[in-house]
Amino acid sequence: MKTNHSTRLKQRHAALRAAGLRPIQLWLPNTRRAGFAEECRRQSLLLQTDAHEHDTIAWLEAIADRDGWQ
Repeated sequence: MKTNHSTRLKQRHAALRAAGLRPIQLWLPNTRRAGFAEECRRQSLLLQTDAHEHDTIAWLEAIADRDGWQ
């Protein structure tokens, strides 16, 4: 018997909740939007001459917790 999408989705959500997870909604930048790549490049170029950029990168590297990551 074929299970409809709504039933499968409800079962999946119930299983995730039973596993201790909860749903959240995230709003992220739309990377497909016209001009997105250009804006990323513009912001990156601004950082090239930022006096604090090297210090910021060094700080991020120092605080990064990568234990167990591959």
